[in-house]
Amino acid sequence: MTVLFFGFAGFHADAEPLRVVVVTGGHGYEKEAFEDIFIQNTDIACTFYKLQDDSELFEEISDWHYDVIVLYNMSRRISEKRQQNLLQLLDQGVGLVVLHHAIAAFSDWKEYRKIIGARYWLEDMEEDGIAHSASQWKEGVDMQFHVEDPGHPVTRGIEDFTLHDETYKGYDLEPDNHLLLSCSTEGSQQEVAWTRQYLNARICYIQSGHGAESYASPVYRKLVAQAIAWAGSRD
Repeated sequence: MTVLFFGFAGFHADAEPLRVVVVTGGHGYEKEAFEDIFIQNTDIACTFYKLQDDSELFEEISDWHYDVIVLYNMSRRISEKRQQNLLQLLDQGVGLVVLHHAIAAFSDWKEYRKIIGARYWLEDMEEDGIAHSASQWKEGVDMQFHVEDPGHPVTRGIEDFTLHDETYKGYDLEPDNHLLLSCSTEGSQQEVAWTRQYLNARICYIQSGHGAESYASPVYRKLVAQAIAWAGSRD
């Protein structure tokens, strides 16, 4: 088993793979390069699920068999039934890893920001009497990342690094996020990766992951692999 970039350090070779569903839809991406991040991870059994109806994966969960959900979608609608089903999965301990533009998914569901630890504002709007400006983004930026917690299972073995990616700025944060990575690059929010607990689920958000240059980065692949391992309680 390769541990350096794609595997989960410290596990026996005969350990059962984590069952992972990678959710896409509502935003374009480089499909083959993105999926390779997960195909090359020999410690997971991965299913790729492209949403056709914004959130139908959570319509019926009686036969749910995934250990970890990876969100890479930007679909907005999620019915009350699907909301409650997702909350039930999290209460059962299903882990959640949220990548890049999925910070802006399900944007009309207030509880989503409490689940993932942030709210990305897609447009100028007023909520509960408070005015919010649209969050900002910029493609093609060399982003300088600093590891805030090198001892955490998600960032263990990772040193400060650079990725050519897309910045986000102007999103609101929950106060109880545990910060993993910060970014000092102009145009980027300082807080760019964190973990949190929601119900019985481990949650990890990683802001980077815009395109093929990030997908191919050994550091990024290691970060995602270790986030999945931690969210699935294999740390």
